[in-house]
Amino acid sequence: MGKAFESIAAGLGEAIEHASGKSSKATTHRFEPIDVKAIRAQVGMSQTEFAASFGISLGTLRHWERGDRQPHGPARVLLTVLARQPKAVLKALAAAA
Repeated sequence: MGKAFESIAAGLGEAIEHASGKSSKATTHRFEPIDVKAIRAQVGMSQTEFAASFGISLGTLRHWERGDRQPHGPARVLLTVLARQPKAVLKALAAAA
């Protein structure tokens, strides 16, 4: 069989080992939960202001703050930067407006 099949078969084998709790070459990424409510409080905005400022639906923001869901992808990155450098993010957004 071709190299593609061998690669897929090897990946499947690693996935099965990982799922069964055996040591494998699989890399697992675990992220700590983000406290969105604390970040919003840090920048001093209401839920409505925060959602509008950062392009987040109000419903999504509320789910994040309750802990029903966690942000992923670009939203997670934005919130991480906002938590660490709020003035820089707010300044960049003000300059873009």
